[in-house]
Amino acid sequence: MSGAGTGVSSALALSNAITNLAASVFGEQWRVEPMSDERKARWRKEVDWLLSVTDYIVEFVATQQTTDDGKHMEIMVTQQRKDLRMSIPALRKLDAMLIGYLDNFKGPKEFWYLSRDAKDSEKGQRADDKWWLPTVKVPENGLSEESRKWIQHQKELVGQVLKAAQAINANVLMEMEIPDDYIENLPKNGRSSLGDSLYKYITDEGFDAEAFLETIDLSTEHKIADLKNRIEASVVIWKRKMNNKEVKSSWATVTGGVTNVVSGISWEKRGLFEDRAETILLILKHRFPGIPQSNLDISKIEYNKDVGYAILESYSRVLESLAFTVMSRIEDVLRADSCARNLSRDGSMKNKPPEADSEPATADVEEVAQLLKIQSNDSMTLSDFMDWQFDKDTLAEEEDPAGNADKMASLEESKSAKKSPNVSANNKKFYYLEKLVYWEPQHQS
Repeated sequence: MSGAGTGVSSALALSNAITNLAASVFGEQWRVEPMSDERKARWRKEVDWLLSVTDYIVEFVATQQTTDDGKHMEIMVTQQRKDLRMSIPALRKLDAMLIGYLDNFKGPKEFWYLSRDAKDSEKGQRADDKWWLPTVKVPENGLSEESRKWIQHQKELVGQVLKAAQAINANVLMEMEIPDDYIENLPKNGRSSLGDSLYKYITDEGFDAEAFLETIDLSTEHKIADLKNRIEASVVIWKRKMNNKEVKSSWATVTGGVTNVVSGISWEKRGLFEDRAETILLILKHRFPGIPQSNLDISKIEYNKDVGYAILESYSRVLESLAFTVMSRIEDVLRADSCARNLSRDGSMKNKPPEADSEPATADVEEVAQLLKIQSNDSMTLSDFMDWQFDKDTLAEEEDPAGNADKMASLEESKSAKKSPNVSANNKKFYYLEKLVYWEPQHQS
């Protein structure tokens, strides 16, 4: 753990150890099925070893003590650092919940996986590029209603764990200092980082985050990561200029006895641009939870010297990755069920005689419903996305009953006129720390 062998700090050595352990244990979670007892035992044993370091990261706190003769005095004692004392039990709970959700799929179920040597005609073609994953098969008419609802419920539970892990990870990364090496490589201003076109969109008076993202090409993971890197760099530049007391909204330069006034961006406008950029980052994180870490995050992890932050960040990150993987595998099952039901419905519709004055076609209704679902997911901000809290055995789920009605009304408007009230540039900032509800120690067993 000293890191002396590879020339890295103790914090980075511990972070790498947790990351490598998770990769070896969860790296081939290709099916929705319980983990083997051997893998679970190895994970619990070795992660306990790595987390044991946090027991010795302590701080002094004042406490009252009564002596034998009845006198009261205040003394300083050591206890585990506050952030570790609250976050480590929460992450352990998330860990146990994820493994428990996988264990729920033990026993007979209505779906199965084709073997690798199955014919290509049986496997079909995946909708994504993950060709190495096994193909899910369901009965000819799809899953039963009871089974479908149960699997959907499991997906929602895993989704709550994903949100919680993301919130903790984002909060820890916010607490880490920005390395000098990252700052030295930044452009001189936010416009240089964003480019003229992106800068024009963000500084426009009629800015709307959703409309902005619709104009950007987000078709590949690389393009999403590049956009995130450029926006994060501009946010850091603007924050540093706002925190620098020597920067003024305008200043004068004297050249050859002639005074020329050079107008800069006011603090108010720079703060507004920063809010807009952070709103875009929050939407990207919600919309694409599986994208790689940004250059800023990687730089913070690499140069971080705080062992406590390193353990919290890496542990929350691997749980976030596992939750995202489990959700993706569950979605594969639901996707196979949807395809089977559509094929069965199409077959029955061919044999059914046409009816006069019938209701709209089922396919059209499903298309509208799917569009509603996509818009509802895409328009959520991270304010909604990070509202979570711990309970003893499950996480509370929050829903917006008015959301679907709002989205149905928005379908009647033109795409260009669409405005999202949740991501208005005038809204206040959303801070991870404000939305993070820790699992207090007294809630533990």
